[in-house]
Amino acid sequence: MENAKHIQVWNECLQFIKNNTPEAVYEKWFKPVRALSLIGSTLTIEVLSDEHMRQLESDRLIDILAAALKKVLGDSVKLMYNVRVVGGSFVTIPHQNGKWPTNRPVPFPIQRNSKDEAVIPNPFIIPGLQKLHIDPQLNPKYSFENFIEGSCNRLGKNAGEKVAAAPGNSPFNPLFIYGGSGLGKTHLAQAIGLRVKEKYPDKIVLYVSANRFQTQYMDAVNVKNNLTDFLHFYQTIDVLIIDDVQEFAKKEGTQNAFFHIFDHLQQSGKQLVLTSDCAPGSMQGLESRLLSRFKWGLSAELLPPDFDTRKNIFIAKSQAEGIVLPGDVINFLAEKVTGSVREIEGTLVSLLAHSTLNKEDITLDLARRVTEQIVNVENQEISLDKIRNTVCDYFKISRDAIVSKTRKREIVQARQITMYLVRNLTKTSLASIGSQIGGKDHATVIHACNTVSDLIETDRNIKRYVAELEKQLKPAGN
Repeated sequence: MENAKHIQVWNECLQFIKNNTPEAVYEKWFKPVRALSLIGSTLTIEVLSDEHMRQLESDRLIDILAAALKKVLGDSVKLMYNVRVVGGSFVTIPHQNGKWPTNRPVPFPIQRNSKDEAVIPNPFIIPGLQKLHIDPQLNPKYSFENFIEGSCNRLGKNAGEKVAAAPGNSPFNPLFIYGGSGLGKTHLAQAIGLRVKEKYPDKIVLYVSANRFQTQYMDAVNVKNNLTDFLHFYQTIDVLIIDDVQEFAKKEGTQNAFFHIFDHLQQSGKQLVLTSDCAPGSMQGLESRLLSRFKWGLSAELLPPDFDTRKNIFIAKSQAEGIVLPGDVINFLAEKVTGSVREIEGTLVSLLAHSTLNKEDITLDLARRVTEQIVNVENQEISLDKIRNTVCDYFKISRDAIVSKTRKREIVQARQITMYLVRNLTKTSLASIGSQIGGKDHATVIHACNTVSDLIETDRNIKRYVAELEKQLKPAGN
């Protein structure tokens, strides 16, 4: 009888497995399996869960399972799994290990919009055993090779390279990259993904914005039973990169879904890379259990580029356009454009456009005219670089001297006044002040600020110096 044949066949397989495997392995993984049908040479068995199926397909168990099936049914045997999913329903999945003939695996469907851009649909599938074919959504131009390193971003870049070398196995999991708009967070996060795909082509890497993740989540919620499939899909990712996680604020359902995805990936040794416009401790509207997990790995701040980094960015970007800028133009631009990398790129685009359209050589005069249109030089925001440069000009010392390790009295005094002014006139953190002014720690910055504060009360000259510098730095009317 065909109906009883499958039970007899499976019992013979179990007896063979029991005689050739440790008792604990047999009891845990093979004994709970139930045979459902045998049609021709295709045996269908019922397993307890998706994880149970994965264990049977693992390298340590598949050989004994294949040997048992071939012994009882011959080389032409095919195997199907009936897997219970959330809600009590079942889905049938073919064996995919390749030990015997199988159906061709169906890749994860990638849709494309009217602009021929890859769109990640909600994953309305139960992940099979094959690696999913997923477009990682990475931009090739955002590589480590195109990322200009400086003191403002060195920690993040070095950590990113370590993560990419051993995703999931570095102490930086998650790697949380934060900083203001246009400072390179997306570039650095995608560089990690690109390096992983280069070193480990078989790993599933996915970059997705928090906004797109939220949209996918809402779509999944609005379709019956699709939320489970949505969660299953994200739990298969090896390196998950979420951009702008601050956008999860006050979205309780999205946060709850991401919490479960985060925990699953962490426990499975997978890598998470997150970006935000602020540090985890400063985020509002997110659950405490998520914020605590954001702090598990490394939080790396990206700061506005300093003078030397801005110079290097102007040089690299102009060379990429096939243009060599004169040295005086580079120094002028790096001095005046003190905002984000995006602002630097915008200034360079405008400069090249003026030069090309007006058929005019790029000179210091042209650079001045262009920056006057883009950057309000008199009223630009007070920055650490602006303060440091103003102090250097005031005391007639070089910019290299103020960040050097020299203990000359006049240099130490200028350095301490710079730290004092930066702390009082900007929102720069103590750690950032110290790292950008001589590589000092936050305790040294506090000591310098307290020293200058005390001297203002007791030393007439110091009081005058600070007052005159503040007058130069503060925009008119402030």
